[in-house]
Amino acid sequence: MGMPADDEAELRRLRWRCRRGMRELDQLMLRYLDQRWRQAGVEERATFERLLEVEDDRLWRWFMGRETPQEKDLHALVERILELPH
Repeated sequence: MGMPADDEAELRRLRWRCRRGMRELDQLMLRYLDQRWRQAGVEERATFERLLEVEDDRLWRWFMGRETPQEKDLHALVERILELPH
């Protein structure tokens, strides 16, 4: 059983937006899409969209633990992405 066509289109759109300036960021974002996005609820998906709006250098600092997002939902999602299996 496949995903609805609109989910597939959304996933393709998000996959394109996950293309960042750094391969490491690409891999982190795509790992989330491949392993978690389909099961994520509406709120978590919206948080991921907000994460995609953040500039690469800030994302990198968040994922490296050098800074912490101020918003709790963004912080929780960064932690969730970091915990995903490679």
